[in-house]
Amino acid sequence: MRLAVVGGGSTYTPELIDGFARLRDVLPVDELVLVDPAADRLELVGGLARRILARQGHPGRIVLTGDLDAGVEGADAVLLQLRVGGQDARREDETWPLECGCVGQETTGAGGLAKALRTVPVVLDIAERVRRRSPHAWIVDFTNPVGIVTRALLTAGHRAVGLCNVAIGFQRRFAALLDADPAGVSLDHVGLNHLTWERGVRLGGTDVLPKLIAEHGDTLADALRLPRTLLERLGVVPSYYLRYYYRHDEAVREQREGTSRAAEVAGIERRLLEMYADPALDRKPELLSRRGGAYYSEAAVALTASLLGRHGTGTGTGIVAGGGPGGGEDVQVVNVLNHGTLPFLPDDAVIEVPAAVGPHGARPLPVRPLEPLYAGLVAQVTAYEQLALEAALKGGRDRVFEALLCHPLVGQIDRAEQLTDSLLAHNRHHLAWA
Repeated sequence: MRLAVVGGGSTYTPELIDGFARLRDVLPVDELVLVDPAADRLELVGGLARRILARQGHPGRIVLTGDLDAGVEGADAVLLQLRVGGQDARREDETWPLECGCVGQETTGAGGLAKALRTVPVVLDIAERVRRRSPHAWIVDFTNPVGIVTRALLTAGHRAVGLCNVAIGFQRRFAALLDADPAGVSLDHVGLNHLTWERGVRLGGTDVLPKLIAEHGDTLADALRLPRTLLERLGVVPSYYLRYYYRHDEAVREQREGTSRAAEVAGIERRLLEMYADPALDRKPELLSRRGGAYYSEAAVALTASLLGRHGTGTGTGIVAGGGPGGGEDVQVVNVLNHGTLPFLPDDAVIEVPAAVGPHGARPLPVRPLEPLYAGLVAQVTAYEQLALEAALKGGRDRVFEALLCHPLVGQIDRAEQLTDSLLAHNRHHLAWA
């Protein structure tokens, strides 16, 4: 089995390698290709990757290359973890929206749109090259904004599934609070990427979400930085990204007064690369846990294994228990085409829900009707994502303005005009049409 990781020079890659090593029975990888144009970073990350595999006795081979075409040649699956513009672009995405009184965040609001505009053309070019070199390969997209990027890939007819770590993070957190095996915990997870709610948590066939909120409401609320009373009134656990909607002005104030997440991550990355250069280091360092993307490796292994036909492994690495040997499918929370699952959205919208995953791809499972309190916001953000994708594919100042005007975190003419000018000024060298 040959897998390729595009963006393999990321400081986060050792987490992924650790997952491949630990879960070798789930996904037996013979050759793992790390693809990245940054040769110096790739050598540091690749060296640690080899040492991690050797320490855990994994027989797989690590290949390092800056040649994308060679890297994806013959791959069974290609994992995308890109950041077009690097941490410098992220720092700008988190900064200039604040000048307009809007949240500065790399996956939602104006900053999220900037990231989408930079990222979609690059990802589509990569996907076309994958299609030419390995037409049967699956593309697993972890590149943000996952919903928009996955919609671009699927609209273009690629064999792709979007993946986010929010659901598996909740599953593991809930399991720890319940002192339960994560494999036995399943979620009623619904919404869009970075706009989701946990409406149920099932353990042994029983919905234990009311118990979790009653007994651990303070812990959950503190992690989300939302009031416990909100969880109790709604009876759900929102994604922590909902804080940008439910407490937007407070988030803006804190961002203006504090250090940006981009600056924090940049500092972590510098220290990690220094650690990776140590030839004695042969495991992922504890500092990596502060980098973000918790449990991505487990989710990525489970999803890739299901797409490549290794279903029903019984390892508990998926977000919902597998379908079992011979079942042909596992159930995992992924980003997938709507196809009527949420009837108020277009069929070609990309939603984040439990889906049956197998060699055919991902098929969303039925969900109970979404309550108006959530459906209204989901519908508006879906409309924004459609406009954002059109702007990414076709360019043009007017399309950027319309996407911003549609976004519920912007929604005012003057703000949308100013944000459009700022977005274009900060991203001209990334946008061929600007």
